[in-house]
Amino acid sequence: MSTNYKLKPLALAVSIALLASGQAYAQQQESEQATTETAADTAIEEVVTTGTRLQGSAAAVVDERKNQAFVADILGAEQLSRTGDSDAASALRRVTGLTLVDGKYVYVRGLGERYSSARLNGASIPSPDLTRNVIPLDIIPSTIIESLAVQKVFSPTMPAAFGGGNIDIRTKSLPSDFQVNLEVGIGHNTNASDGYTYNRNEAGVPQNIREAIVKYRGDFSLRNIVSRDGLVSNETGSASDQARAINAGLAESLPRDIALQDDSLDPNYSIKASIGNSFDEEYFGGSIGFLLAGAYDTKWDVSERTNAVLSENATDGCATTLNSAEEVSNSCYNTLSETTLTTETERLNGVFSVGYELDTHSVSYTKLYLTDSEDESEFGIMQSPNGSNLKTIFGSGIANREHEFKYEERTLDIDQIRGQHTFLDYWGIGFDWQYTESEAQTDIPTDISYRFDDLYGSQGEYLATVVTGDDNRAVYQYVDMQDNVKSYSGNFSLPTNFAGMDVELKAGYDFTDKARYYTTDRFAMDNGSGLRVTVNEDANDVLGVTDYLTDERIAENNFLLSYREPTSPDADDYMAVQKIDAFYGSFDAFLTNNWRLAGGVRWEEFKQVSLATSSLIFTREDLETFYSVNRILNGTTVEDDFYPALSLTYISDDNYQLRFGFSETVVRSDIRETVPVAYYDPITDIRTIGRAGLESSPMTNLDARFEYFADNGDNYTISAFYKDIEKPIESVLSVGDEEYTLNYVNGISAEVYGVEFEWLHDLAYLADGFFTAGNLTLSDSEAVIDPALAGNLTNPTKRMTGHSKYVANFQLGYDSVNGNHSSSLVYNVFGERILAAGIGGRGDAYEQPFHSLDLVYNYYPDFNSKISFKVQNLLGEDQEVTQSDVIVQTREVGQVFSLSYSYEF
Repeated sequence: MSTNYKLKPLALAVSIALLASGQAYAQQQESEQATTETAADTAIEEVVTTGTRLQGSAAAVVDERKNQAFVADILGAEQLSRTGDSDAASALRRVTGLTLVDGKYVYVRGLGERYSSARLNGASIPSPDLTRNVIPLDIIPSTIIESLAVQKVFSPTMPAAFGGGNIDIRTKSLPSDFQVNLEVGIGHNTNASDGYTYNRNEAGVPQNIREAIVKYRGDFSLRNIVSRDGLVSNETGSASDQARAINAGLAESLPRDIALQDDSLDPNYSIKASIGNSFDEEYFGGSIGFLLAGAYDTKWDVSERTNAVLSENATDGCATTLNSAEEVSNSCYNTLSETTLTTETERLNGVFSVGYELDTHSVSYTKLYLTDSEDESEFGIMQSPNGSNLKTIFGSGIANREHEFKYEERTLDIDQIRGQHTFLDYWGIGFDWQYTESEAQTDIPTDISYRFDDLYGSQGEYLATVVTGDDNRAVYQYVDMQDNVKSYSGNFSLPTNFAGMDVELKAGYDFTDKARYYTTDRFAMDNGSGLRVTVNEDANDVLGVTDYLTDERIAENNFLLSYREPTSPDADDYMAVQKIDAFYGSFDAFLTNNWRLAGGVRWEEFKQVSLATSSLIFTREDLETFYSVNRILNGTTVEDDFYPALSLTYISDDNYQLRFGFSETVVRSDIRETVPVAYYDPITDIRTIGRAGLESSPMTNLDARFEYFADNGDNYTISAFYKDIEKPIESVLSVGDEEYTLNYVNGISAEVYGVEFEWLHDLAYLADGFFTAGNLTLSDSEAVIDPALAGNLTNPTKRMTGHSKYVANFQLGYDSVNGNHSSSLVYNVFGERILAAGIGGRGDAYEQPFHSLDLVYNYYPDFNSKISFKVQNLLGEDQEVTQSDVIVQTREVGQVFSLSYSYEF
């Protein structure tokens, strides 16, 4: 085996410090400038400081990438720090071909999040996101990350559900000696000086309503209350009046003192701390280490948003903006909403690790606890210039006003035990293993929406507010989801020599058990009289949400509380279980000094049962309906297959490598996509319903890659890839006057192909300390959907949903010669991608390119301290979605300025 693949840690560290000519020159300069008063200590510190800047760190991960038998990209902790990325999601968009969606989900090679997967130290973990099986990577803080490995070519050691890539999040290892780190930061979003706050209620469904659901079997109608309670007319009133009083008592227990306020918002701030140590124990002669870390941060964002449903007769010249009354009246849209969204995000995380190492054996335990909460208040008006209601300010003088309040809390609780063992007395056999239990939970104790009709005069002046007899004028929703996952795996390795070739044989197993339970309860306050009731006639005081559902208004306007759980056989709850059993065998052989062949096969059995259910199961008939054999079978998937992979590498003596890869994998639907339960996708704002019976999508993957590694640390890569997909899972839309509804179907076929370029280049020949790094992906795709399944889809043959034709990341970096300063200018952009397919002659809806330009500056006043300044979205870009060249969505983003100070001792 080539010695390039056997570098010891000390040798590797020395090699890193000498890789780049600019770095070597910087060390020489420091040595020459050192004075006799400072002697050797300062010179040593400066050398170490310079050697740990980005170019040195990049060289370390490049060396790991070179050693991978299958193509992988690696991001190290120093690179994360250098670019100022606070979580795994924002860091991963620096990797070739990766883009970030909604700040949470990573798209690999322009494909949607279903084509990527994430693991923690090789273990499957659940997602606390209600709408995705893939974990939202913004919940993983960069403070606990040692490195991120993105493998774009399938190998048998990985899950077979592999499309664009697999991301392995590696947490920080135990320290070798005592260390303490403290960091504090403050920031400001230019959009978040003022915003709207409200009185949040975190109690969830009131207890008396929970009891009433069982007592009245989900039917709060007056007739049912009279029947269930056996009410009769008496001196206290008629049976109907008594039932109305009972219903009013339930309604009054709902949180109604919301008190929306226009406030000056606090600045963003964060605090992070860690402590660790390692010490020897004398009894066995091993060492024990521990690491304890925690972080808290909070931030505000205020965003002006528009959302429209395009009318069928819209033309290319219909509109260019969404905020002009003149353009609203030209019948471009069925509906148009203009809202202001205020969001407070809080994150708290903690990690504790302890481990023991003895000779060639190590065992460690890690406890990881993450909480992430979002508190949102959104209000605005919705007009219907071309809809059935014809409600516009400059038309009928009517517009719907909407207020929505939502508090969502997500937690991820992980316990993981890992071990690594090398048995030198038994042919050098290696064995590593992990056992992980994790729980993800999402709780939405506040999800309230109010709708009013505001009346306007001929000049657009506000006159009054009315509440009609329509349903859903006040809606309360409570959601809870819980995922429990057990993941355990083991890998055996045997290094040997066969016919003069260095060969490593591997075999392993991988098991995952997952269970999910999702429930939602929905209540509505309906104005049962069906009358238009004017609730505010003061033109100077628009009706607020606090004075809407008072006790008096509930009584005066005949508001009745109803429980909106769908009746059989419809459902809005579901449960699902999933089990994956896998075994694999592989080899990695150096055929000669220049040729390396790796490959193997993975056998995987996938079992899943997903079943829509309901809280309204009270009778044997209900049970037979929801848990019938046909419903269970329709929601059951059982499949097993062999998934081969092969990689051939040519290792040149002239510092370059050629790689060729072939593999067969599969892409499976998310659990949520397989149950016919409606939800609103937070990325698209589109009502989405799953479909039972979706099939998996087999894939064939071909890859080729050229890598050049210069002696000074520069490196350049060119890659090509092709993917052939059978029965791809694609989205299909239907449309009403006011909103879209999205469903899923299996297409006939799809293909993706493209090229990637990547580089790290020292610019010392132009100016000392400067370098550039970046990557560019150019690709295309095509999906074919059976017209019989496509409904009235405008384009049955189209680009794949979520796919971008190009993705670019560029970075200009600077490391000062004395090691006291470093900075990066980082640019990221993706090509337009289909957010949702168009129907009824409407074009596909495209999310437009977002040009992200960030600046990060780090100052190192001494070896222990660092001051960081960061500006995000320097260009002040906003998000846009167009359909038929007409803008249908806009979202304000804002610029974020942040300053932090860290000290390590």
